[in-house]
Amino acid sequence: MVRSTALLLLLLAPKLAFAEEELQAEEPPREEVSLVLTRSDSVPPVAVEDCTDPYFEGYLQALVDMHYFEYSVIVLVKERKVWLANLPKNKLTANSIVSFVKDVPGVKEVVIIDGISHESEELREKYVRRPQLNGIWFPQMTVLFQPLIADPRQVNYTLGYRAGDHVIGVKTIGIALGDDFPIYRWLNVWGRGDLQIGIEAGIWSVFNIDPSPNPDGGTELVNTDFYFGIPLTYAINQWSFRFRAYHISSHLGDEYMVNHPEVKRLNPSIEAIDLYTSYQATEGLRFYVGPGVIVHSDESYPEKPPMYIQYGTEARFFGTKFLKQRLFGTFFVALHIRNYQWLDWNFDGTYRLGYEFSKLAGVGRKLRIYAGFHQGYSLEGQFQNQRTHYWEFNFSYGF
Repeated sequence: MVRSTALLLLLLAPKLAFAEEELQAEEPPREEVSLVLTRSDSVPPVAVEDCTDPYFEGYLQALVDMHYFEYSVIVLVKERKVWLANLPKNKLTANSIVSFVKDVPGVKEVVIIDGISHESEELREKYVRRPQLNGIWFPQMTVLFQPLIADPRQVNYTLGYRAGDHVIGVKTIGIALGDDFPIYRWLNVWGRGDLQIGIEAGIWSVFNIDPSPNPDGGTELVNTDFYFGIPLTYAINQWSFRFRAYHISSHLGDEYMVNHPEVKRLNPSIEAIDLYTSYQATEGLRFYVGPGVIVHSDESYPEKPPMYIQYGTEARFFGTKFLKQRLFGTFFVALHIRNYQWLDWNFDGTYRLGYEFSKLAGVGRKLRIYAGFHQGYSLEGQFQNQRTHYWEFNFSYGF
């Protein structure tokens, strides 16, 4: 449907000429956006100097609809100056759309306006009439609550090396497989914000590549954690929220049990709920906090008392764009702190520094390369009550 709309806009673009007269002086831009870091996605390297404004407007409208169709953004163009109306209330998504448009070759300036006149809207209906959506099934480009990139239990795809962990092994490999599966997003609810429900699932496995004792040789699977969650997320302006109900269970590896017959296998398994609040203070700086409660834990490994809180911050800086590869890249630094009541509220922190690549500025899936340091408690199964620290070097892919 999005591609059909895009083609229709391009074919009918010359009919936009009469709409230019509607951009009068009495409708000046109400808010200007100055962005240092911008990019466009899959923009063909074609000359646009000779294109008319109506044709260029149709071209930009098609590009925006191709990537952000559910938001029904309106694009207006006059002398290569672009006005954007009907931007989403989610500040991060709105900035991503502005960045996307501003980086298209030929765009001189991008300005945000609250809306267009009734007369202009009636004229546009003759050549572009899109259905007004109340929601969208299976949204793919963005998530409303951005991932916590320093959270060692963030759902994504990760492969990395861990050094110095004296609980699991001084030389270990960590693997994570997991994803966020958005099901439905309601648009323009509760003050024109967006509300989404989805499913998360993942596993985290850790392998000791230099185990001792090791009578049979080879690498030892120490532990695997299985996760399933149902997040309900909401975003408006700089704020986003996530209410989550989830389950985690842990299982020792067969090789570890063979090499350590004296270890008694326990069954760390919990069901919990938490509520996170995130604030995007600036384009590159974010703060978040999330209290939670463990509703149930297995009697063989009780995690009581049940309260906990997690919080942290993320900063992105020195962003740039790679025009030939059409990628956006930026450095990041992040920290994530955990305090669990059943561990006497003791400090547990993870710190990461790295670089991320993405196709869209600020939103969408990203490839991250980073180094980190963890100090506090082990994250793995029945070893969670043992203190440790280690360095990590990881590749990850996800939102």
